[in-house]
Amino acid sequence: MKNLIPYPALRGLLCILLPAIAAGCAPATLQPPEQDARAPLILVSIDGFKPDYLTRGVTPNLNALAAQGARAEAMRPSFPSITFPNHYTLVTGLRPDRHGIVGNTMGDSEIPGVRFSLGNRQATNDRRWWDEAEPIWVTAEQHGVRSATMFWPGSEAAIHGVRPSEWRSYDSKLPANQRVDTLLGWLDKPVASRPAFLTLYFEDVDHAGHEYGPDAAQTTQAAAHVDEALGRLVAGLQTRDIKANIVIVSDHGMAAMSRQRVIRLDQIAPPGSYRTVTSGTYAGLEAAPGQDGVLAAALLKPQEHMQCWRKEAIPPRFHYGQNPRVPGFICLAEVGWQIASDARSAERTPAGGHGYDNLAVEMQAIFIAAGPAFKPGIVLPPFDNVDVYPLMMNLIGLQPLPSDGEMTLAPALN
Repeated sequence: MKNLIPYPALRGLLCILLPAIAAGCAPATLQPPEQDARAPLILVSIDGFKPDYLTRGVTPNLNALAAQGARAEAMRPSFPSITFPNHYTLVTGLRPDRHGIVGNTMGDSEIPGVRFSLGNRQATNDRRWWDEAEPIWVTAEQHGVRSATMFWPGSEAAIHGVRPSEWRSYDSKLPANQRVDTLLGWLDKPVASRPAFLTLYFEDVDHAGHEYGPDAAQTTQAAAHVDEALGRLVAGLQTRDIKANIVIVSDHGMAAMSRQRVIRLDQIAPPGSYRTVTSGTYAGLEAAPGQDGVLAAALLKPQEHMQCWRKEAIPPRFHYGQNPRVPGFICLAEVGWQIASDARSAERTPAGGHGYDNLAVEMQAIFIAAGPAFKPGIVLPPFDNVDVYPLMMNLIGLQPLPSDGEMTLAPALN
């Protein structure tokens, strides 16, 4: 982890230690970079997009951007390899255990009686779940750099009391082209007031991967659909003569699943010995009062197609288990297997899923970056997704906050 001193703090320290220059230290407010001297940065997420989707012959716009700029052989997601934790990692540079969004479904003793989940809009809009970290748009707004989010997990909450200058409530039914046109409309504002950092999000590929599986024709078609929308974005920028830096990522990959590959918790642990916090490709369990030893005995012995740990014993490479929101026991399925609570949930096993070991080939994500800041034709070795944050802060001219990320992507920059 980098222990960087933010610019305002460093400046203040110099003013204290060097009184001779104190007269020049009076205006202590950090001035934002000149708006017209900075290319806009557009961060695009294609949820659930595997690197091999780029080889299916249906993504000419993505492949062209990769050729014009930089791409990674693969980008490693953080554990757990699911949507909300990794989207927040990308914009904070912190792993889920540190930024607090430890799952798509979770609880917090400091927020009693509330279950955070993708479908609980009231919870996802509550800043208390997000305030353990500071996403890039909050730092930008605090330093006079305008931001705009066309959907991004967390962007609907007033994190640390701050919202993007422009934002929209998530609507899965909003067509991809309309999302692109909304973002382009924000860039039509006068240079002095247009956003310098923008996000764009597409869920089509992830939804198709879950419903049909990663190898299905429908998933390939979804990749083609999103690629067309990105072509619309590029064309819109060219029409406006806006030379933007575009960073395209996915949050995780996708693995094929089957109802014939299911592990049932109710057949492993005694009834009444636990409460299920989350289940699926991995499961989080809390022991019922007085049942910790019983649950440990059932889970921690060798299991077929699954491994379980007490949270404090999760292998260090996962960087997971220290946050109070992580359930007391974590079980991780073998790739392709599903952990179900009971027979009914086993029947709901999707055709594809993610959340597995973040080093698994099937979980790897994409990284493509193009624009005036990037050298053409660069192929980067695999890296951790925490490294995207310091790159983006560099691109918008701000000092990154201390994070788990490093500037490993500097070789891609001009």
